[in-house]
Formats: sequence, C-alpha cells, structure tokens
Amino acid sequence: MNSMTQVATGLSHGNRPLAEHAAQAVQQALEKAGMVRANNVLLFLTPEYASDPVPALRAAARTAGTIQVMGCTGVGLLTDQEWLLDSAGAAAMVFGGKLGIDLFNPKNDTEGTVLSLSTPSGLTADWMDVPATRLGAISGDLYGQGPFTVWDHCRIDEGGSVDGIFRGIDSVISVSQGVRALTSPIEVAEVNELDILRMGNYPALNVLVQSLPNDVKDMKQIPLHLIMGGVTFGDPETAIRDGRYRLNHIVSANLKNRSITLSSPLNAGERMFWAMRDALAAERDMRDTIRLARQRLGRGPDFALLFPCMGRGPHFFGNRDRDLEVLKDQFPGLPIIGFYGNGEIGPLDEANNLFQYSAVFGLFAQQEK
Repeated sequence: MNSMTQVATGLSHGNRPLAEHAAQAVQQALEKAGMVRANNVLLFLTPEYASDPVPALRAAARTAGTIQVMGCTGVGLLTDQEWLLDSAGAAAMVFGGKLGIDLFNPKNDTEGTVLSLSTPSGLTADWMDVPATRLGAISGDLYGQGPFTVWDHCRIDEGGSVDGIFRGIDSVISVSQGVRALTSPIEVAEVNELDILRMGNYPALNVLVQSLPNDVKDMKQIPLHLIMGGVTFGDPETAIRDGRYRLNHIVSANLKNRSITLSSPLNAGERMFWAMRDALAAERDMRDTIRLARQRLGRGPDFALLFPCMGRGPHFFGNRDRDLEVLKDQFPGLPIIGFYGNGEIGPLDEANNLFQYSAVFGLFAQQEK
C-alpha cells in the first residue's frame, strides 16, 4: 500500500440511528488519512436509517466538506476495524488527493470499474448491462421488507440505483462463490421449464442424492437450503477451479418423477454440478481468490471494497467474518469498507452478474505515473 495515498475508513455505532454516527465515522476517517476535507465519501448506514437517512447524509457532508457522498443502507456494515450487525451505525471511507469517484456515463465510460448500488426494485437488466465492470451490492435488511435507500451527491435517488466510476485507479474485481462441489459438471439432458428431469443418464434427484456426503444422507431431511446447482461457462474441465459458474438455487425436490425444481431455467445441453454451502470451502476459496487478485493487480492495493452476502457473514462463519479476516490477513492495515447485501454485483463470463451467497470484492491501487 502506498503510504501517501489519502484514503481511510471510520466506523461509529450505538443504540439509536443518530446522525452523529455518520459525522463521527467521517471524522475518524479524515483523521486517519491526515485530511481536513475529502473529495468523496462512501457512506453506508444500517437499516435503522433507511426511513430517513437525510440528517446522517448532511452530517457526513458537513464533516467532510463535500456533497460528494454516495452510499446506501445494508443489513450490516464492515470496515478494516470491525463488522457491525444488530446495532445502529455508520461506516465511511474518505478519498483525497488524486483519488475519487466521478459521475458515470454509460455511453462514454466503456472501461474501468463502476461502483454500483441498488435497491431490489432499482435493479434492472438495462442498468446492469454496460461494458464497464460493475462492483457493488443490493441494499437489504434482515426481513426483505424495506424500506431500502440509496444516495448520491448527498441526495436520495428515487430510482433506486446509483453508480460512480473510479478515476486514476487500477482495480481488480473478483468473486468468491465458495461452495463445495459434490460432482463434476454433468450435462443437463432433459428439462421442463424450471424442472431438471435428467442429468446424464439418470434422474436429477438420484444424481443429487448419490453425491451427498454420508453425514448429510443420514439426515431425516435433506437440507436443500444448503445445496444448489452450479451452471458452468466455457470449458467444464476447469470451470469449477476458475470460478466460471453461477449458482442456481433449489426450490423443491419432487419424489414422484425424481426431478428437481430450480429458481432459474436451464436449457438442455448446459452443464451443471451439484454443490453445497460449506464454511471451510468458502474460506479456502476466498483465500485463493484474494491471492489470484493480488497477482492480477501486480502490486499491493491502496484500499479495498468488500460486499459479502448477508447469508455468508458472521452468522455463516460462527460469529466471525472470515471473508473480512482473510482479506485483512493478506493486507494488514489496508482500508476496507463494505456492507452485507441482498445480492452481490460483479463480473462473470465477461458480463456483469448478480450473485447470491457470495463475496464480491475489489482491490484498488492508485495508477502509477
């Protein structure tokens, strides 16, 4: 990390959603960065602020000396200091010097990394479909009821989505889906809308049951919420290793015809493997993904953004956020900010994609002269 880079984070929380938490988070960040004002502020707030975040936004803007405040509400927050759940608070990252986030023009900005934040209703295919690489997450809360809020230039965006492009910064965006593969990719031989009837020469449910670990087979009921299909892209021999797959969630298993109903349709001829959510596999995959991202960046990052699924945070790892811990272990002292979302946005198969149960992160370094 470049010691001259002016970027830092702050975190403040308490029992009530006070505007002072936003001001305190920004002030902490400014002091750590050695600045009195910022070019831009990333400000993430807990769901308690969603109904009226404006006082917190104004407090952050006054403290930072700029109206360039972008962010949203999330289930929980995280910085390089700690993660925050079950408490009202604010997390801030400030940018100074030559670092900043500019207005994104989808017609002209065809390269670079775009920070992308959306509410569930603001997420559309047209918004996602741009040549530039998107990194971000969907605003959420524990119950999926809302309200959800996103903002930019210190104002709430009524359309439900905001984005900004990083200037003068090199970046690598990576995704850790972190599932434990139970099979190799198998050709989907027969489908009926959302129902997978046959994989290879066998009924889909039979293939799944045969692939389950013995301790799972012995359960009275298969934990379908932990099992999903991984639909591969490109060479199936290397797709799992390279992370070239998207997860397709199980809706139900049908004993009568031995089929499995998935959340998204597939076509006959596609390849899919059965996979299971597993904390150890997720941690190992996150560690490997960070190592490869560092190699691609070619040098140490100056800051990082991390967006884990709300189903993958401390509740998944046993009251520890191993995604955050592994990132901190790899880059001690690195400024990190993010939130636990209701869907993660990142690249897959040369397009922007919405992930679930994943951790999407970006490593950023100021461009060298």
